[in-house]
Amino acid sequence: MVIFSDAKKVEDPDELYQALEVFTNKLQPGRWDDIRKPDAGEWKATMVLSFDIQEASAKVRTGGPKDDEEDYSLDIWAGIVPLKTTRQQPIPDDLLKTGIALPDYLK
Repeated sequence: MVIFSDAKKVEDPDELYQALEVFTNKLQPGRWDDIRKPDAGEWKATMVLSFDIQEASAKVRTGGPKDDEEDYSLDIWAGIVPLKTTRQQPIPDDLLKTGIALPDYLK
């Protein structure tokens, strides 16, 4: 997918805070309420960009490849390599304090 737009840096602290909360909870619902909020140094080192999508294009199709007829005579492999993103078992930090349970939203 390709998206065309003009990005702008989010400067408003409330908008920045809300954007990071929404982003964090999108990746892991419930995480934002469970974590220490960023300190001044972390906020300073964080940049969020905002943009309105002006134009986008995507190539979407199903089925096998559709090469040009002359390409099928070449000694070159063609096909599909499926990719899959899966959630795996959480791995605790080696320095995690003893007795800290895995939150329900990570189970």
